Amino acid sequence: MRYVYIVRCSDDTLYTGIAKDLDNRIYDHNNSKIWAKYTKSRRPVFLVWHKKTINRITASREEFRIKHMWKQKKELLVSSLKSNKKYTKST
Repeated sequence: MRYVYIVRCSDDTLYTGIAKDLDNRIYDHNNSKIWAKYTKSRRPVFLVWHKKTINRITASREEFRIKHMWKQKKELLVSSLKSNKKYTKST
């Protein structure tokens, strides 16, 4: 299982990625000196959306789809799922 996730950076940009362990990946974005190149200068980051996928291929396709969205469409994705309880961090 993999997660596709979106974090909001301190400069209000959105970063999309894939993770096997979502909690560790968010921790890395906020603390790692080597793994979080884009987010390193934009800390802290906050998880604003995530989705479980069945495998790496499915996650990569979803990540690609999201990364090619305009920011306004990503914001709609994030805001539309905030109130949906099945997409909370405990999922």
